Amino acid sequence: MERMERFCDELRWERERRKVSIERICEETKISSRHLHALEAGEYDSLPGGVFRKGIVRSYLAALGLDEVPWIERFEASLRESGTENPQAADWAEFAENVRRNRAGTESATGMRWVGVGVMVGSLVALGWGVWKFALHGRLIP
Repeated sequence: MERMERFCDELRWERERRKVSIERICEETKISSRHLHALEAGEYDSLPGGVFRKGIVRSYLAALGLDEVPWIERFEASLRESGTENPQAADWAEFAENVRRNRAGTESATGMRWVGVGVMVGSLVALGWGVWKFALHGRLIP
């Protein structure tokens, strides 16, 4: 717990030392101030999960001009120590859930896709017949 607080405190201290306001970071990164305050307070459960959490940290670091690699490593260590989910496991779990959700909805989408293909083929046949009739007879109506 002490390391997590130290990480968050050092992150906030770096921002204050550089005289950058939370509002300025919000404007630059388009991240809500609620999430930035949660990050500086070490309230990781208040942040979005998975890749979004790490993206917030990366954007914050970039806005302050901090070296990303050591800070991300410290963030991940702090995240593990806080008892919040393993970031890599959460990323993969979230990815797998999205794939499962998308595959579950493909059965009805596949049926609709074939209807669309049928309509397109029918339209192409009608267009081809019209062009053939016009080219062969010079007009569409006999």
